[in-house]
Amino acid sequence: MVFITKINQLDRVVMSLIASVILLALIDLSQMISSVRFTIEALIGMAPFMFIAILFAAYVTASGADQIIAKAFSGNPYKAVMTASLVGAISPFCSCGVIPLIAAMLGSGVPLAPVMAFWIASPIMDPEMFILTSAGVGVPFALFKATGAISMGLMSGTSVLFLQKLNWLVNGSVLKQFGNGGCCSNPLPSDQSAPYHWKFWQEASQRSVFFTEMKTIGWFLLKWLTLAFFIESLMLRYISTDWIVQFLGNENNFAIPTAALVGIPSYLNGYAAIPLTAGLIDMGIAKGAAMTFVTSGAVTSMPAAIAVYALVRKPVFLAYVALGLSSSILIGFAYQLSSVPVSW
Repeated sequence: MVFITKINQLDRVVMSLIASVILLALIDLSQMISSVRFTIEALIGMAPFMFIAILFAAYVTASGADQIIAKAFSGNPYKAVMTASLVGAISPFCSCGVIPLIAAMLGSGVPLAPVMAFWIASPIMDPEMFILTSAGVGVPFALFKATGAISMGLMSGTSVLFLQKLNWLVNGSVLKQFGNGGCCSNPLPSDQSAPYHWKFWQEASQRSVFFTEMKTIGWFLLKWLTLAFFIESLMLRYISTDWIVQFLGNENNFAIPTAALVGIPSYLNGYAAIPLTAGLIDMGIAKGAAMTFVTSGAVTSMPAAIAVYALVRKPVFLAYVALGLSSSILIGFAYQLSSVPVSW
């Protein structure tokens, strides 16, 4: 009875991961070992970025700086969406690393529309990504991708505003475990002149908030990213690059929409996608499909989708995926048309 009670108290993510490892060991022991090794190495590689993101999110909450962010993305909704899209396109966050900041913004009362704009635009491009993409794929591709990141943010943010006018999405009750008394659940203060705690470590209460935030956000990221990287290792093993080219070549009239869907299971991360994209273009993939692949994959890849699903309620998750896919398809068609020679 005690054993059963302890099992029931286990986190469902941890249980899913344990069950997956055991099942894979029974089916293919060598792949299980490879997948575990891949997951550990991926977590180690992500660790510095996770640590910085966790520290930043915890500091933002403990110091009260999340209220500044909330106010920066508040006000006129269309200006807020534009600001969020621009800031997102130059922010150094990946689709998973941005999760703590998104949780902090939503929890502190930032409207959903600018948050969605920032959320969609952020993982697609940043200054380092622009430099590496320019070197690996080409400057025109990098420039269009940067423009596409801003455009996707604008399209997503304004779409949320439209959906909210139809009462299909609301700003409240967006978060799951982060929104009901957990971390990042502080509402915007009614007194906008409330003091900030920039040196939070000097106050015992704020130190407690900081370490609580670090523990909660750190565990949240660790368990979901572990599961996400384990799933990614299986995708790398069982999904063929030749299969991708077959469906994304210039001969396929539906290559661009297909690329948006292919990016969900096969997109690795922004940096790994650079040589992959260059290789796919050399192998004959349509250029518009390549653009859709890297933009949709950055937003809706399996690790990102798992992290988003864990964070927000289902209507917001569905909106995130739908907006990411549809806006990336539009960007892909735009790039394909811009790459077609025009005869006069």
